[in-house]
Amino acid sequence: MKKWMFFVLAGAAAGSVTGLFGAGGGMVLVPLLTMAPDLGKEAVFPTSVAIILPICLVSILAAWASGQLRVHGVFPYLAGSALGGIAAGVLGPRIPVRWLHRSLGLLILWGGIRYLC
Repeated sequence: MKKWMFFVLAGAAAGSVTGLFGAGGGMVLVPLLTMAPDLGKEAVFPTSVAIILPICLVSILAAWASGQLRVHGVFPYLAGSALGGIAAGVLGPRIPVRWLHRSLGLLILWGGIRYLC
């Protein structure tokens, strides 16, 4: 498969999941990025976050335009999210990639079981 086709399909998968479920695009994107040509293992998670940001912005605009976004419900979470993002940015590079992948797998599994039950 041509490199650009892989990029388009991976982005479409992440965007679709994020748009449909409100989250989870990274859970689709991280495994796909591990297969990406010319992308080292240590770059997978930061690259995923950089790809998800614009996808989230588009999803926010679409939800706002359709009247589904309640902006006042967002603010209580922003400080904690910022602190978590900073902590992950600082600590993430120190955690072995293998453990990050395993942790993500467990998180996906936990979320799937939670939604099925």
